[in-house]
Amino acid sequence: MFTGIITDVGTVTELTRSGDLRARIKTAYDTTRIDMGASIANNGVCLTVVALGPDWFEVDISAETLSKTNIGGNTGWAEGTRVNLERPLRVGDELGGHIVSGHVDGTAEVISVTDEGDSTRVVFEAPEALAKFIAPKGSVALNGTSLTVNEVDGNCFGVNLIPHTKDVTIWGEVAVGQMINLEIDTLARYVARLNEAG
Repeated sequence: MFTGIITDVGTVTELTRSGDLRARIKTAYDTTRIDMGASIANNGVCLTVVALGPDWFEVDISAETLSKTNIGGNTGWAEGTRVNLERPLRVGDELGGHIVSGHVDGTAEVISVTDEGDSTRVVFEAPEALAKFIAPKGSVALNGTSLTVNEVDGNCFGVNLIPHTKDVTIWGEVAVGQMINLEIDTLARYVARLNEAG
């Protein structure tokens, strides 16, 4: 379980394929305090640590994960790709964002990026099947970052990125056409399911 509050920006330093895709991520985390088998959210994707080094960890990425996220494909991860990182929530930690599972629902495309003062307004187009779960002033996790939805127009929705968010995450690099990992709010998912059942 995560909160969508990014605590490090890692860099993909190596990608190898033998069955699944294996990625090595350089990190500022103290890797002596990471257990083998631990979960780390990488751009919002909960991945299991399978190897550790002094300033890196490795994860295996399945075909299912590649098909649902922005890790695979022509614009997916490559050596040098920077990724938002978050360690899992521990009992007693502050819940500063919202409850994030690390189970990405799909990807949303960046369709506009507009500076508004020091902040940046970003508009995304979500897949139709996911757009119905996104509500104004609700929460979404985008590349693992807990963000508040400003407005919704059909399948499109906008968020506002403050300078701090752009400074401590990869959001300072956002560009039109990028595919972004989208996890809808867990509460929205259950409310919609209850409405269907009712």
